[in-house]
Amino acid sequence: MLEMLLRPAPMLRVAGLHAGYGDVEVLHGLDFTVGWGGITALLGANGAGKTTTLRALCGMIRAAGRVQLEGADIAGLATEDIARRGVGHVPDGRGTLMELTVEENLRLGAYTRRRGEEAADLRRVFGYFPRLRQRLRQQAGTLSGGEQQMLAIGRALLLRPKLLLLDEPSFGLAPLVVREIFGIMRRISADDGVSILLVEQNAGLALELADTAFLLETGRIVTAGPAAELRENAAIRRSYLGY
Repeated sequence: MLEMLLRPAPMLRVAGLHAGYGDVEVLHGLDFTVGWGGITALLGANGAGKTTTLRALCGMIRAAGRVQLEGADIAGLATEDIARRGVGHVPDGRGTLMELTVEENLRLGAYTRRRGEEAADLRRVFGYFPRLRQRLRQQAGTLSGGEQQMLAIGRALLLRPKLLLLDEPSFGLAPLVVREIFGIMRRISADDGVSILLVEQNAGLALELADTAFLLETGRIVTAGPAAELRENAAIRRSYLGY
């Protein structure tokens, strides 16, 4: 805890972030931070720019503005170099290579690591997701949707990320499976000190899980604050929580 208090900069600082596709600008100057440890939620309707934000942070699309990880600029770096700096990304659609086995998918997550370093991390992943150990030789395409999401998160953890970007982890999953995965995400943040930036359509669950939240509308942040306070905001309840 003392170490976190002495750190001079947030884990992630974003200032004036503009990004888009071709001639279409989707993000119009985002400013936000993600602290050390804990979970930050990025909320908004479809088309608000949530996925675009994560892609811009990973260097996957054209972007302008300042992005700092631990106080060091990472804007303009290649995606693989950003991953080497400690940013793990679980994309929408999970990014699982369906024709490969569970083990092969997991080992791809350690591509930035030296050979032989991943054994302890595999044990840690299996501690969070014991079903992956049971299905190690199974083709990934034969897993259930929840197991594929566990595999995608496990693969990202093999990077030993400092910051984990999660894009719609609840999409297409049964409520009980979503609750299980969200509980594991909280453990990952608390036990391993991983900062998590969560993009999630299910605002109610996201606000239960997160410590801090930002609300996007048409590429701009319109509301931000502690997640508990946003849960009590009447306008957010009506627009995003349905009560």
